[in-house]
Amino acid sequence: VQLVESGGGLVQPGGSLRLSCKASGFTFSRYAMSWYRQAPGKERDLIATITSAGGRTNYADSVKGRFTISRDNAVNTVYLQMNSLEPEDTAVYCCNAFLTSRYNYWGQGTQVTVSS
Repeated sequence: VQLVESGGGLVQPGGSLRLSCKASGFTFSRYAMSWYRQAPGKERDLIATITSAGGRTNYADSVKGRFTISRDNAVNTVYLQMNSLEPEDTAVYCCNAFLTSRYNYWGQGTQVTVSS
């Protein structure tokens, strides 16, 4: 099982980034997918979730209206489009695949830094 994030980097406030998480080794289309983030010295926070078929999404209040989660089951990938980025969005962003407590997988994460 692998979840490999990409797309992180350094961006100025107000800018945009698109994160990708490529999955392999399990039946991606059966899993709900989420993005979490963890800033230095803080707990890991759930910021966006999408159901297995992509019909429903949920967002943390801190990113609602700025971030969009989507998925393409044909290529086993989940995305996070991040717009209007703020310094407070600086964190390591990880994707998660969840089916049950036994089938719950994590990626290694990608760093997003928002700074001028």
